[in-house]
Amino acid sequence: MVSAAKLPRWRGFNLLSMFNVDRMAAFPEADFRRMRDWGFDFARLPLDYRCWIVDGDPARIDERVLEDLDEALESGRRHGIHVCMNFHRAPGYTVASPQEALSVWTDEEARRTCTAHWRTFAARYAGVPAEDLSFNLFNEPARIGDHGFTPARYRQVVRQVTDAIWSEDPGRLVICDGYLWGRRPVPELVDLGVAQATRAYEPHWLTHYKAPWAGGEAHPEPHWPGPPGARGSDLWDIDRLREYWRPWKELADSGVGVHCSEGGAYSPVPHAVVLAWLEDALTVLDEYGIGWALWNLRGAFGVLDSGRQDVRYEDLEGHNLDRAMLEVLLRH
Repeated sequence: MVSAAKLPRWRGFNLLSMFNVDRMAAFPEADFRRMRDWGFDFARLPLDYRCWIVDGDPARIDERVLEDLDEALESGRRHGIHVCMNFHRAPGYTVASPQEALSVWTDEEARRTCTAHWRTFAARYAGVPAEDLSFNLFNEPARIGDHGFTPARYRQVVRQVTDAIWSEDPGRLVICDGYLWGRRPVPELVDLGVAQATRAYEPHWLTHYKAPWAGGEAHPEPHWPGPPGARGSDLWDIDRLREYWRPWKELADSGVGVHCSEGGAYSPVPHAVVLAWLEDALTVLDEYGIGWALWNLRGAFGVLDSGRQDVRYEDLEGHNLDRAMLEVLLRH
């Protein structure tokens, strides 16, 4: 039985059809079918709430967009894929640009709006088994102090939102990201009946090499294992990854479910480096019993249509498949 105290070791991908309102689309059923055919069982849907509001008014919901989400959930259920719905841009919080006008951590209006949206989702999907659907409330709360964030305020907001969700659907599984962009567990949430989620983006100088949104253009070309040229003896290898995720293993051992809901390396990272790093990262997550989801399936971090220049692709129904990366994933 799936519970917040013990998550399955789900493995899969992030699907980005509603990641940004400017590039909104339906979720192709073919993505779920391919995942099933390969043997995966998890899809995280990072969502931008602006996709389903009408004319910028968060109090007005476009039913047609929610019907697209209904179909994504049904695609997952047809193909045996657990669907995790995440507010990547929630009313009052995002790690992306532009920032929200109000902060959910400090503003009561933002909290009410965010809670109302999650209540709508909870009522809509009430009774769908936790084996099939979970809610991931926010994406990567950042540093303490950013937009008023503190772990104590995070606890307050999570409690308000989960109270609303569970009033509509008492059995809904809820997952909360760690703070510092998913790097750190949140002890303040341990007694709230939620699971927690980490990330696989360390070391950042490797995974975000040449990523313009993350300062990666200043990083020297990465190697694995090894330090970047500017960091002397700051060695990263598989043992450093074990050290990085050890607090998450300890959290899981204490009775809180843990999942690594995002991870991957940007397309300019040399392919051989990506594969070596990914093999070690997934090995550690395997050792610790933690499932994972690659960012993304299709796109610059993914196994399909990544745009990497140093890959020998296979054609897969008109898509460029990175077979070598897929084989690394399948080993884990």
